[in-house]
Amino acid sequence: MKSCVYLVGAGPGDPGLLTVKGLELIKEADVIVYDYLSNPYFLTLAKKSCKLINAGKRLGFKALSQEQTNKKLILLAQKGYKKIVRLKGGDPFLFGRGGEEAEELKKNKVNFEIVPGVTSAIAVPAYAGIPVTHRDLTSTLAIVTGHEDPGKGKSSIDWSALSKMKSIIFLMGTKNLKRNINRLVQNGMSKKTPIAAINWGTYSNQKTVVGNFENIHETIRINSIKSPSIIIIGDVCKMRSKLTWFEKKPLFGRNIIVTRARKNASVLSKQIIELGGNPIEIPTIEIKPRPSNLAKLGLKDINSYEWLVFTSVNGVEIFFNEFIKIHKDIRKLGNLKIAVIGSETGRALKRLNLKVDLTPTVFTAEGLLDSFEKLRINNSKILIPRASMARDTLVQGLKKIGNNVKEVKIYDTVIPTNQDKKDIQAKINGVNIDFITFTSSSTVDNFFKYTTPKKVRLNSKTRFVAIGPITAKRLSRYGIKAHLVCKKFTIDNLLAEIVKYNKK
Repeated sequence: MKSCVYLVGAGPGDPGLLTVKGLELIKEADVIVYDYLSNPYFLTLAKKSCKLINAGKRLGFKALSQEQTNKKLILLAQKGYKKIVRLKGGDPFLFGRGGEEAEELKKNKVNFEIVPGVTSAIAVPAYAGIPVTHRDLTSTLAIVTGHEDPGKGKSSIDWSALSKMKSIIFLMGTKNLKRNINRLVQNGMSKKTPIAAINWGTYSNQKTVVGNFENIHETIRINSIKSPSIIIIGDVCKMRSKLTWFEKKPLFGRNIIVTRARKNASVLSKQIIELGGNPIEIPTIEIKPRPSNLAKLGLKDINSYEWLVFTSVNGVEIFFNEFIKIHKDIRKLGNLKIAVIGSETGRALKRLNLKVDLTPTVFTAEGLLDSFEKLRINNSKILIPRASMARDTLVQGLKKIGNNVKEVKIYDTVIPTNQDKKDIQAKINGVNIDFITFTSSSTVDNFFKYTTPKKVRLNSKTRFVAIGPITAKRLSRYGIKAHLVCKKFTIDNLLAEIVKYNKK
């Protein structure tokens, strides 16, 4: 395979608006050269070996100039990297300078492909409840740069023709807004023309203001609307009062720290995004499998056990990865009955088309032990593959009621090796944190290795959320009382509790 540079449109910001092809390329990329306006979340989807290069440009700052970016892409291809993703906000060919980059690649005989993105010109107004066209208001649309190349000397925009348009979008339009409005008014547009400014559109911190040519400057100043913003001009702006939807999502504008392992965090983060919130991923644990322990056990005598007990999704995945390597066939489980702690663990087994025979109503080791006692399950041979740091409650309890229990420690939960303490502290202190979620005692212990309870509690609005009483108890060791303790110990219920609390 020859080297190829993929000019990928990352869309306006909401991860759900990335194209399928763009997502696949990000996951497969050997190098990602990314822009300031591409959502940082996308970088977490890259494989571990992927090289990440910041080429971001924003007002007053350039990580790389356009010329340097062009040279970097060519150099990466010449070095032999196969899949080079140039990740650009919005669409690469709509004021994204993708055409210039493609020209340079062509000139230097570097293979390239264009992967269009959802343009912010249409998506951002949609998230603000403003249709850029409307049958009763306008059938034409102009998309204009709000920031022309200053080196051109004079404007190349036909302001006379533009002033006759019924719907106008200015991208990067905040800095030169006064000048652009004056030109439109000079060419015949009314000073009462409706106008809207949208800051950080499609993100959880999206902010929208609506006014007219006379008052929009003061409205923007009062509401601190800055770059990156999109300006919309025309009667379509009046539709916002009827069609607002994004800002009404239950967690809109809320910053929520997710402390789960990177592999598991995406599920929770995705749900937070769907509810309008902003997940801030700070993985505090990393799952390190111990396949050698299962290999030692051999699993040759798997049919001699009567029960197989799983306490986590990680346990299910690691166990069956090794089981299939040894036995090649899931049917080798024979007549084994399976018990789990929690619905998430049960769903992991369901994905393998395996039936769960026992799930306690209370998703804890104590809950499962109580179920075994009530069903009078004793004198049974039980295999429990689980984390090395798991509590002894279940194993000792099952032995106490007369069962023969074999515990196999198949994975460790450790602090991620690639985490930078300063970066994490910047994430925590960089924005107002509304909720910090903890899904296990390990996430609590490791989180406070990055920061201190005193620093986190500087924000009086921050609320600590524990998935259950055991996790809440671990928080109390650090002098913190959990504001929310889930009654049902699931991710779905954790989110439901946050939503309910947020409505107060």
